[in-house]
Amino acid sequence: MLRALLIYLSESRSLRAVAERSSLGQRVSARFVAGTQVEDVLRATRAVNQLGQSVSIDNLGENVTNAEEARASAALYHRLLDDIASQGLNGNISLKLTHMGLDVDESLARELVSGLVAKAAALKSFVRVDMEGSPYTQRTLDFVRKLHGQPGNRGVVGTVIQSYLYRSEADVYNLLGDGIRIRLCKGAYQEPPEIAFQKKSDVDGNYVKLMKILVKSGIYHGLATHDESIINEAKRFALRENIARDAFEFQMLHGIRRDLQQSLVREGWRMRVYIPFGTEWYPYLMRRLAERPANVFFILKNLLRA
Repeated sequence: MLRALLIYLSESRSLRAVAERSSLGQRVSARFVAGTQVEDVLRATRAVNQLGQSVSIDNLGENVTNAEEARASAALYHRLLDDIASQGLNGNISLKLTHMGLDVDESLARELVSGLVAKAAALKSFVRVDMEGSPYTQRTLDFVRKLHGQPGNRGVVGTVIQSYLYRSEADVYNLLGDGIRIRLCKGAYQEPPEIAFQKKSDVDGNYVKLMKILVKSGIYHGLATHDESIINEAKRFALRENIARDAFEFQMLHGIRRDLQQSLVREGWRMRVYIPFGTEWYPYLMRRLAERPANVFFILKNLLRA
């Protein structure tokens, strides 16, 4: 029932207008989204950098419906790469293939993302290709592996693995065989029991298992989680295995557990903050909550935290 309600809310133009004008809506967006303009996210990136943390910038949006929208999205990411470099910021970019037109024309998406990876290589930056729902898992992995294998792209493009999918351990080993950098997360989409763990304890257990494989791989990966027990387990494992604190990084969302982010930096661990921005913050947030309604309580709880 809650999921259906959230989906309804995501599609309501009138409620979107109210939310974007309301004090609560503005508080939520200000806490978790760095505004709607490039200047907003660059300002947020500078502030995070001053705290000793790096950044991954995401322009909110997905499932564009035509080539013009896809090209506009890519152009904005080109600007971001230029601004990050010219302003000396410690950051890179994250993008979704459907935002680059994957569902419109796969060859177009390949052209656009290839151009961004080429620019990132020239600027000594990095492009993270985000993972979407399970219908896109294999397409995304094939896309990234092919792109990473092109001359000059090694180490410049990476992807995301979701620990709630049964297939993820095999996917991790395949990606490691190609030397591809991975962001490990739990997964936020609603997936059926035929392909995904349904119990939190099983998702967490698989996360820890995959985390240990990644941390020992010798490739620089990101552990994306706000779960303090998992973070502590990763720290203990790294210290026990004599793995350097700069051999991998923790990753968290902008506005969530800022106290823990700063604590990890003080301890000498690497921390990257994922900062989304753009005009699509309301439908994006509501769809994410609809995909996993438990996140509603997570968001409300973190509104009260530092």
